[in-house]
Amino acid sequence: MTPEKIRKLLAEGEGLTVEFKECVNGLNNSVYETVCSFSNRYGGHLLLGVDDNRNIIGINSTVAQDIKKNFINMLSNPQKISPPLLLELEEIDLDGKTVLYIFIPVSSQVQLCSNKIYDRLGDSDIDITRSTNLAADLYGRKSAAYTEREIFPFVTENQLRLDLVERAQKMALGENRDHLWKGLTAMEIMKSAGLYDEDWRTGKKGFNLACVLLFGKDDVIRSCAPGFETDALVRRNNVDRYDDRLIVETNLIEAYDKLMEYIAKHTLDRFFLVDNQRVSVRSWIARELVSNILVHREYSKAFPAKIIIENDRIFTENWNRSNKHGRIDPDNFTPDPKNPLIARFFLNIGRADKLGSGVRNLYKYTKIYSGGEPELLEGDVFKAIVPLKDIGARGFTGYDSDIEVAERLPKTLAEKLPNNIIEKLTPAETAFLGNIMLFFNWNEWISNAQARALSGKSESSVKRFLRNLSNKGALEAKGETSIRQYRLPLHGNHS
Repeated sequence: MTPEKIRKLLAEGEGLTVEFKECVNGLNNSVYETVCSFSNRYGGHLLLGVDDNRNIIGINSTVAQDIKKNFINMLSNPQKISPPLLLELEEIDLDGKTVLYIFIPVSSQVQLCSNKIYDRLGDSDIDITRSTNLAADLYGRKSAAYTEREIFPFVTENQLRLDLVERAQKMALGENRDHLWKGLTAMEIMKSAGLYDEDWRTGKKGFNLACVLLFGKDDVIRSCAPGFETDALVRRNNVDRYDDRLIVETNLIEAYDKLMEYIAKHTLDRFFLVDNQRVSVRSWIARELVSNILVHREYSKAFPAKIIIENDRIFTENWNRSNKHGRIDPDNFTPDPKNPLIARFFLNIGRADKLGSGVRNLYKYTKIYSGGEPELLEGDVFKAIVPLKDIGARGFTGYDSDIEVAERLPKTLAEKLPNNIIEKLTPAETAFLGNIMLFFNWNEWISNAQARALSGKSESSVKRFLRNLSNKGALEAKGETSIRQYRLPLHGNHS
């Protein structure tokens, strides 16, 4: 959120999706009532440090951090907000004063604040706990909007993979050793995550579709969600059919693993310096694509989701419940949760980021990986397209200069080549070799064209580098000049 966008909200004033609170020295109960009502209606923008007349009062800077911490703790406390919400306040400076901001997304289920139900009407938070009709209307909106909340009363713990619940608990504790799920039983975790639900109109209780998709045995998933299938294809040589295929029809936890492994098998891994950390950008892109296709699809339709890898792109398709059509602009879009229960669960176990971050991450890492931009297209079918070509001048390692590469790679090269060969290489030759080095992890021989694609160098430069590296013993060559290939020598420190 930017100061300019905050000023736009101030100009619009309070309403169905905008609320101001003074909260100079701390939070009051009305803040949580607003969080509850926004969650139960259409979501909304909450500004702390602003009065009802749009005046910027500001938060006391000495308690701002305590307010942010208390906000997170209270939203994680089922005695205050149930089911708990994972949200955090963002600090914004306006005219030298501190304002705290958060966008509250619509929830997939009825949210309670201190065991009361609040709904948003106009610019007010209304307690509708004792109104049977209003509560029924609210539940009807939730039920119609989110397929994941459909209850299956005859599904019992015997039809679920409780070992996966235990695994998810370990993953959550790996993200946060003091996680809310610490010490809970499998049933307590599922209730805490909203996976065991109640229909307020009929009194029906049981595990919902989100729970079945996350932890159900395969035959139970097929029965409850007949259209659940993810079809992964590689189309490089046989573009009319496929070169390789994987059909995934299992729970979302293991489906994620299988699809990540499939993408890793059929795409190059590129390591880059991101915020001074060596990062597998390919893994980040795959994570966003796989998480999106599993978390944000509409499971009521018998439309198989697809992941298709081609020579110049990887793209996904899944049935979508869309409120708009067209391309998503990362600088101007409002996150729209499709399956908030599943999304929140993936966030807890470290397989997704908070709502909206996935779009920004995909744009960020695609630019680093291929030099291009992804296309994210909203419609009845959601499509995500990530280009694989146009690696760019920074090449395979993503370092800024040949000298920087040469300074960072000697240890890696020492695992592959004898020191007497490494000492002969110029910084530019070391950088070039570093750009193509990881290619040899899964291919023995590299061609001129492949080396050119990975390094981002011109054809003449690639030929010169390969020839010099071969002459110095860093590479071995075979074949005629026009079809010559190169590999790491079979002697030295590498296997």
